[in-house]
Amino acid sequence: MDLRALRYFTAVARTGHLTRAAQALGIQQPPLSQQIKALEASLGVQLFRRHPRGMALTEAGLQLQAEAQRLLAQVDGLRQRMGDLAAGRAGPLAVGFTSSAAAHRFVPDALRAFRRAHPGVTLQLREGNAAELTEAVEGAQLHCAFLRVPVARPAGLRFHTLLRESIVAALPADHRHARPPQRGALTLAQLCEDGLILVRRPDAPGLYADLLALCHARGLQPRVVAEVERMMTNLNMVAAGAGVSVVPRSMAGVHAHAICYRPLAQCRSIDAPLTLVSREGEDSPPARHFAAGVRQLAGVR
Repeated sequence: MDLRALRYFTAVARTGHLTRAAQALGIQQPPLSQQIKALEASLGVQLFRRHPRGMALTEAGLQLQAEAQRLLAQVDGLRQRMGDLAAGRAGPLAVGFTSSAAAHRFVPDALRAFRRAHPGVTLQLREGNAAELTEAVEGAQLHCAFLRVPVARPAGLRFHTLLRESIVAALPADHRHARPPQRGALTLAQLCEDGLILVRRPDAPGLYADLLALCHARGLQPRVVAEVERMMTNLNMVAAGAGVSVVPRSMAGVHAHAICYRPLAQCRSIDAPLTLVSREGEDSPPARHFAAGVRQLAGVR
């Protein structure tokens, strides 16, 4: 018994007539009659009572009709779901982000645009640091992720720089350089007067490694008082007066009552990119559509 035989059977059961069923199916009557007889023979039951005006279902035929309709509906639904998945209209999409990446309006804007365009896709979100998210994309726990400076570039992953923004100093609100009239740009030497709070893994590349390298290049010896895994932890510590730090400009305003944000002078060589990491050869249509849409929104290839 195959699905075609069941579709032929349900057509005859619905019309009660071989000729009308054959017309509806777009086939000749003799092959249809042969298919019905073959189905009855394979099941070992009589499905129809033949009479001059057509065909009526037997008790066995009535039971098969109910089961066949249910099964064919499931098959049609499965075919529709697979079609939606292949077209990227349905399926899961797992996206990661660092707290500093999510603070830039581009990330929520991109997620909202995708949800509007693909309402059938189930969006799963996960926060982590850059190293965790990169490993999760590489290990197929995430389809893609938004982060700042990549801390590693494993083979098989693609990194697209979507935009770049400047960095600003983050000082406790009662800091001596936070009080008026000192609201202009802060020098790197002034920043290094206090202990620095960094967001990174020790010895890993990234925004804060670039900051330390620039300090050393200018003969400064910054004192690192903490290295944390997330930007929000960094700002929580700054708000508590544990030290100073730098963050992307889009994060200025977090804990505004407890943190003063000031531009940094002569630090144009350091910026905060927004990066999308995804897998090469991605086989998930929703993930491919999302990555393409994000790049299009950012105006990058």
